[in-house]
Formats: sequence, structure tokens, C-alpha cells
Amino acid sequence: MADPEHPQKPDTKIITGGRRKALTGAVVNPPVWRASTHLYENVAALNEGGNTNEDGRFFYGRRGAPTQWSLAEALTELEPGAHGTMLYPSGVAAIAGALLAVLQPGDVLLMSDNAYDPSRSFAQGFLKKWGVETRFFDPLAGAGISELFCDRTRAILMESPGSLTFEVSDIPAICTAAKAQQGKREIVTLLDNTWATPYFFTALDKGVDMTILAATKYVVGHSDVMAGSVTTGKRHWQALRATAQTLGQILSPDDAYLAARGLRTMAVRLKAHEASALEIARWLSDRPEVAKVLHPAHPDCPGHAIWRRDFTGSSGLFSFVLKGDQDSAARFVDTLELFGIGFSWGGFESLAVPKRPEHYRSATHWACDGTVIRLQIGLEDVADLKADLERGFAALSAA
Repeated sequence: MADPEHPQKPDTKIITGGRRKALTGAVVNPPVWRASTHLYENVAALNEGGNTNEDGRFFYGRRGAPTQWSLAEALTELEPGAHGTMLYPSGVAAIAGALLAVLQPGDVLLMSDNAYDPSRSFAQGFLKKWGVETRFFDPLAGAGISELFCDRTRAILMESPGSLTFEVSDIPAICTAAKAQQGKREIVTLLDNTWATPYFFTALDKGVDMTILAATKYVVGHSDVMAGSVTTGKRHWQALRATAQTLGQILSPDDAYLAARGLRTMAVRLKAHEASALEIARWLSDRPEVAKVLHPAHPDCPGHAIWRRDFTGSSGLFSFVLKGDQDSAARFVDTLELFGIGFSWGGFESLAVPKRPEHYRSATHWACDGTVIRLQIGLEDVADLKADLERGFAALSAA
């Protein structure tokens, strides 16, 4: 039992969260509860089951069982001020579920212009058809975002750092601007916090109303499960939960088990990802073939001062600008052997993908002398990763 006078450190919370005996019994890891049907002792119990809707009470498989409840509780405990967490079968499902919980036809959604492409696609596709207008804003807007508010503004979706160009937003300033509108209108703030996780950035105590994770990434950590989560305070909990249940969103018990197992080592893995990524980012910044390094901990990265103020660390994902055109970027990436070519990130393996940020901008203009290559730095030896990148640079020289 946690002592409120001596709160646990994040490394400890990751290990102890969601392991109440009432949920897990005497075992260290909750077993996989596979069940669609939950049985009742009698009709009175059946009727009572419909009157309560909270984790820890059996009702029907779609409301989960101890495997899912334990993971949700563990994620909730990582966010100071959180009331509950809903689980989803992917990060995109979590983003969609959070937005649908707070938006209605006729509303305006403000979205950071460096947001994950599937977030943009959901807004410009489904939400547009549903009658919600999305307006994009400069991720470095800070308190200036208030200039974009109108009578129909209902929500702000942020992603900081952006998972392609890595601008760091002033989340507290944006949330303060949104809360200053109370009395006129309620503007709900949502953050895709997948890059930092609550280990490096606790969102709710910075003013965020809903914090979203593509748990596929660092929570799972092994590139074998799709999962998402939304954690929120008491004010928005019922709307979030009702929307998820109405849409039939549920994370399978097998995937919840693997995500919970991955969570227990997340702190150790993040520290290793961080150390290797920082070393490689510094090494790249000295390469003549590199025009710019886009890493929040790097002084040249937009929003670096905010990262230093608000974050306790950095993860393994960053980009750099390679001098040359798209053919050069393709040649560089194709030559790599340890770096795989693939979407997602956060697993134990390193990845490299060439990207074109200009295709994902609406409110801001991306202009940089070169092409962007995004790296996910895995858990391989840094010397081997540098040698692999050196192989790519050598291919460019030979061409």
C-alpha cells in the first residue's frame, strides 16, 4: 500500500502499479483471464450488475477482467491527479475514442500541426464527415493559441514532441489558455504523450485533461502488440468510459497481459533508449553529411528550452536532416543493416525511415535544406549502430 506522505518514485510505481491483491491475488503477474461471459449467482445479482460500471466488478467480457483492470490501474497510478484509464486495441483507437468523448457535430478542434499523420487523417476524414471542423496551429504557439479560440472551439489535441519533426510545445501555457475560457466555454486539452510516456512527462499535473498513449510503443516495448490508452481526471472520466463502451472498444486479455509485462521494464528500457539516442544524436551533429539534428535534448531543436523545463528525460526517437535529395535518403536507408525499415517504434530494435514533413503541414511551412530521416534507437550496442550509420554515409560518398 502506497504511503501518501512518502509517494513512490516513478521507477517504483512502474513495478507496483496495478498489483493490488484484490485484483491479482498472490501472484506477481495477473494471469490471462479469457472470458466473454461472466456468470451471476442469481437474477438479483444479474440486475445489480447492470447498475454498476467500474473496473473490478464483473459484468461482461467487454468490460474487462483482472488482466485489463490491473494494466489500466497501473497506468492510472503513473499520472498524478488521474482518476482512471481506458484501454484500446491501438493508439489510433485511443486518439479517436478520446476525441469522440469530448466533441460533437458543429465543434471546432484545434490540432497541433506536427501531429501524427493518423490523427490528422481521423480529423480530416471521419470528424469532418461527422460535422467537426479541424483547424491546425503552430506547435510553438504557446499562450498565443488563445488567438485561435472561437465560440465553437471545444478541444485542443497536442503532440509534444511531434513524432516526426520534434518541436516541443509549451503544454502548460496552452492548457492555461484553455482553462481561462471557463465561464465562456469549456475547451478540453488532449495530449498524445507517446514519445515521453508518463515516465518522462506527467501530463495531467501540467494541466492536460486527457493524456493518450500508443502503448504499442514504449509500454509494450517488444514490437508484438497493438495497444492504446487514455488516462484522465474525474471530470471527463464518465464521458470517456461511456464512449469507449458504446463503440465496443476493448483490449484483449492476451494483449493486456503482454502490455503489463512490458510496462514493468519500461523505466530500464527508456533509460537505455535515451542514453544511446543522445550519444548517436551528438555523433550525427558532427557529421558533414548532416544538416541538422532534430532531438528535443539538442539545443537546436525548436522548443528545447521548454523540454529542459518540463521533461525529466528523452526517449529513443528523433530525426536528422540529411543533406541531399530523396534519392540520397533512400540510398542511405537501403544500405543500413541493423536499422530496419518499418513503421512504429519503441521496440528493442532500431528503425530508420525517410520522411517528408512538408506533406503533413497545414498551418506551418516546413523548409529545410535536405531530407528528413527518422531514427528509432533500439537496444543494440551503440558502437554497432554507429558503424551501421557509417555504412550508410559511405554509400552516399561512393555514389
